[in-house]
Amino acid sequence: MRGPLFSLPTVMFLGTLFFILIFFLFIFVQVGLITTAFSKLGLTSGQGFTLLLATLFGSGMNIPIFKSDRLVPDVLVRKFRILNPNVPVETPLQGKSLVHQTVAVNVGGCVIPVLLSITLLNHYGLNLSIFICIFIVSAATYALARPVPGVGIGIPVLIPPIITALAALIFVSGDIAPVAAYVAGSLGTLIGADLLHLATPATRKMLDAPVVSIGGAGTFDGIFITGILAVLLA
Repeated sequence: MRGPLFSLPTVMFLGTLFFILIFFLFIFVQVGLITTAFSKLGLTSGQGFTLLLATLFGSGMNIPIFKSDRLVPDVLVRKFRILNPNVPVETPLQGKSLVHQTVAVNVGGCVIPVLLSITLLNHYGLNLSIFICIFIVSAATYALARPVPGVGIGIPVLIPPIITALAALIFVSGDIAPVAAYVAGSLGTLIGADLLHLATPATRKMLDAPVVSIGGAGTFDGIFITGILAVLLA
């Protein structure tokens, strides 16, 4: 009587190897798409990959700007909504001291996109069409973004890139459309989702985290993905 063609350890090994290969293939595809997007901005593949790494590492770095007069709990306990466990909700831990809320800028979600946008605008020139695109994206992301108490400001991932790409295709013509898409997607999301909401007193009252990061927390993914996808779609 013949034994099984494949033993259980062999099947488990092959299955694990398969999922590892799929994982790395997914990573390579994502990196390839991102470097392709950067190449449409006039960057080399090496520059695009370096910028990608800097953005990802910079996402965990916040540069403090100032401390506000608002007092918030210095320690937070994280809980999760039952209906949507992917959306974290943080509540103050009772009995802890209060600290002045710090306003900071995120390196990966604010500093790098702003510097790249300024560089692109300095190289390609600034015109009214790009201002219109930035205004449209700012208005759209302001309407779509929602404050999450204790965490930051959340924004949908897919809608802003589509709006940005459409605005760039409609108002900007020629090879500058990808540049307009990145600039409008990055600066527009920063302005609409973060700056305008932080300037709104009602929103500020809902943000009780010790550090409010511009371009960080909930808006980093929105800024990064909007900028990249908008370039690919434009």
